[in-house]
Amino acid sequence: MALILSACGDATATTEASATIVPSREATATIASSREVTTTPNPIVNPAGCTDSAAFLNDVTVPDNTNFAQGVTFNKVWQVRNTGTCTWTEDYTMVFVSGERMGAPDSIPLSVTKPDETLNIAVDLTAPNKGAVFRADFELRNPAGETIPIDKETTLWVIIKVGTATADSASGSAGGGAVDSSGPEFATITCAFTSDPANIDAAVAAINALRAQNGLPALTVSAQLTQAAQAHSNDMACNSLFVHNGSNGSTPQSRAAAAGYAGSVTENVYGHNPAPTGQEVVAWWATDQTDPRHRQNLLTTKYPEIGVGYSTFNSFGYYVAVFGTP
Repeated sequence: MALILSACGDATATTEASATIVPSREATATIASSREVTTTPNPIVNPAGCTDSAAFLNDVTVPDNTNFAQGVTFNKVWQVRNTGTCTWTEDYTMVFVSGERMGAPDSIPLSVTKPDETLNIAVDLTAPNKGAVFRADFELRNPAGETIPIDKETTLWVIIKVGTATADSASGSAGGGAVDSSGPEFATITCAFTSDPANIDAAVAAINALRAQNGLPALTVSAQLTQAAQAHSNDMACNSLFVHNGSNGSTPQSRAAAAGYAGSVTENVYGHNPAPTGQEVVAWWATDQTDPRHRQNLLTTKYPEIGVGYSTFNSFGYYVAVFGTP
């Protein structure tokens, strides 16, 4: 708030003409002082060559897979740290980029955040009027419109369950763990997804190379687990899913059973734009700090068999790795 100074004349000022000039001079000086106080401060100018980066710290509100009734409005807040050398200003923004919009604006200006300071970013969203699992992805961008990397990702996301949706607990890329054995078979796929056997082979090779580095035997590729994994990666691609449950409510176990696999399973999934290579997705799972089950599944001693699926649609690449024991 600008401090405004003013001068008040004395109603009983002296009657001598020469004395009445003095308050006039004082008023003039006071006005000059007021102009100095209200001068606009210098805008923040980042030095040439400064860098932009961020780190995700916490979901202040609405952890992933929070349940909401249909049509409910909620406030999502992420806490991030400015890990770059540029100061964020109101010319920096968070923008909606993909998924279910849930009423999000196109962009939100950030508050001034210096390097190593933290910032809470909030947005009001509305749960869709149907029961399912929904995800919205947002990017941080600098004044030039360039995406700011966030840890090893480029997005902040929110994942919610609406109505009777039953997705298992998951981060933006769902990890393994216990799964539900109920649910229907493969979802009906209608989009024009594509796949690439080379990426699938590369992912399997990278997983087994990581296992060899850790003194573990290679996993055996199962045709049934591969079928289950490919079915879910197709579903993820066509429905922008980033969780274990399919668009029709299927689970890793029900999909494996539908493919004729009688044993127990666990699963890693991942989706990203641009589509990662098989080696890149395995590197992400192996180093993920949010959900350690990703790496645990890669180095499993419980599940000797594996199936990997890969699909891409609208520039996103989706991977599913299903680990099983007969």
